Amino acid sequence: MHVQEWLDTVPAVAVYAVVGLVIGLESLGIPLPGEIILVSAALLSSQHGGIDPLVLGACASAGAVIGDSIGYAIGRKGGRPLLAWLGRKFPKHFSEGHIATAERSFQKWGMWAVFFGRFVALLRIFAGPLAGVLRMPYWKFLIANVLGGIVWAGGTTAVIYYVGIVAESWLKRFSWLGLVLAVVIGVASMLIVKRKAAKAQPLPVGE
Repeated sequence: MHVQEWLDTVPAVAVYAVVGLVIGLESLGIPLPGEIILVSAALLSSQHGGIDPLVLGACASAGAVIGDSIGYAIGRKGGRPLLAWLGRKFPKHFSEGHIATAERSFQKWGMWAVFFGRFVALLRIFAGPLAGVLRMPYWKFLIANVLGGIVWAGGTTAVIYYVGIVAESWLKRFSWLGLVLAVVIGVASMLIVKRKAAKAQPLPVGE
């Protein structure tokens, strides 16, 4: 079942909880489709009056900030051995190459790697734990974490919500245009077929 279809079958409170939980776990360092869940829920909120986009954005932001903070604490305590363990458990996401790429981003951008990492799928999983492993000062991490979480989660919710509303309105207008076009094509096709059928009829004998 498609994610959006599944979310449509559960109560609004459950949608908020699922979005916050999945994004939180992804931010903590577990490879989950947080962005897909958020986009699907935001699109659903544009079509479903029971889902408040403001509450949805707040839950997503909270999940992002809390998950990243827990990931930071785990990374700070686990250190390099934690990254090695994650590499063995999740080689697709925590390979040596991916870790090296993330480290270069942190060395180049510092705390802003946490902020901008929120918008990149790979760094979104790494940001919290890696910031802890690299012993980034917590106050720097917290500022970037809160700003990145709110801008990414709140911004994504708002953009997808309004895109969904505009698309639905456009599709409604398009449906009328499509109906008129279908009628015109149908009538034209019928006339063409009748004309060709008339031409194809054999002439009466003696003419």
